Amino acid sequence: MNETASGIILAIVALDKEQVSGGAPIFFARDKVEQERTANYLARIFDAMAHDLENGSYILVRH
Repeated sequence: MNETASGIILAIVALDKEQVSGGAPIFFARDKVEQERTANYLARIFDAMAHDLENGSYILVRH
């Protein structure tokens, strides 16, 4: 039986180190372009969705 967790934050991709803290792996990007690219790559790797919170952070969630 293969069970996977759903609805949990798998990772965070952020621009500002002051806006995020622990709980999930955090990846920091230098600019918006790198942030979007990293979020999209990680979404494919984790088989997840990348959600832009429009505050300088993306969260990756498997639904």
